[in-house]
Amino acid sequence: MAQNPRTSETESAPTTGRNSGLTRRNYVRSLAAVATATTTLGGAGAASAQDDYEVIEAEGQTITIDAGETWENKLIDMTTGQDIVVTAHSSDWTIRNVGFKGENTSGTGSATFGISDTADGTCTVENVYLGDGSSTGNGNPNGHGQTAFWVAPDHSGHIDFKNVNIQNFADNAIYGSAPGNKGGGTIHIDSSYAANCYVSHFRLATEGSKVTNSSVSVDASEGYAGRGIWAWAPGTVEVDNCQIEMNGQNSAIVAGANGNPTEVAVTNSDYDDEAGIAEEAGSTVQLGDGVGTDPKAAIPDGVPTSPKDAASGASN
Repeated sequence: MAQNPRTSETESAPTTGRNSGLTRRNYVRSLAAVATATTTLGGAGAASAQDDYEVIEAEGQTITIDAGETWENKLIDMTTGQDIVVTAHSSDWTIRNVGFKGENTSGTGSATFGISDTADGTCTVENVYLGDGSSTGNGNPNGHGQTAFWVAPDHSGHIDFKNVNIQNFADNAIYGSAPGNKGGGTIHIDSSYAANCYVSHFRLATEGSKVTNSSVSVDASEGYAGRGIWAWAPGTVEVDNCQIEMNGQNSAIVAGANGNPTEVAVTNSDYDDEAGIAEEAGSTVQLGDGVGTDPKAAIPDGVPTSPKDAASGASN
């Protein structure tokens, strides 16, 4: 993976004292720390068969998914207090039916998933539960923490996210803006839920990228109050049939970052007008048909609500 300029990947969130932005440096540092424990699909560490899924204990390992492979029906036990990293930087791979049990308290400040399609193919992330969250990490209560999904700058293909549940992560839920600086690949987040994460919940950048049929929720009592949907350049990023309920904690939709403008096109959605919309660096948020200000964020049908439901392929 090529190094990405740090200045294009960081910007502070306006409503808390924590630093923002998962940099690739954090991600690479995590990989280096676990290099001696790296595994592949053939040997994922302490694992045992249970029901119709495999249980894998987090032991500081890295699991690598190769081109054309499907990694599915896994329950990841985070109660060990260790980290686990799943990487897929190839093409036409699938991650499906994966649940993480327990808060990530490893303190690595890494990305749980580091992914991209580097050969103009189509990849899938489906039925994943990351609802138990993460601690702040890095030994600094005001520092970076764990992000759930980080899409690398080299991403040139397409990734479909569907039925994903991410809550209480100390950094971005889906950090998908980096391809806007290099690979130009697209991302579609559909029928997914993100809540109480820091920096942002859904973060995209490239034309053709979109968030549909999804919800974002922020509750002040939970501590992490990141942006709802954050669009970076070049755009345009589409938002359709979404509920963005921020309870006044941060901007519901933010367009633009690091002095670079972009556009967001919003239709058939509701956002928290107390939190509002932020248009930075000359950006534009276009409010189209069916846009209101009375959001009712809820977990969409089909999204797993427990680690076991995800791992077994069950839905709510």
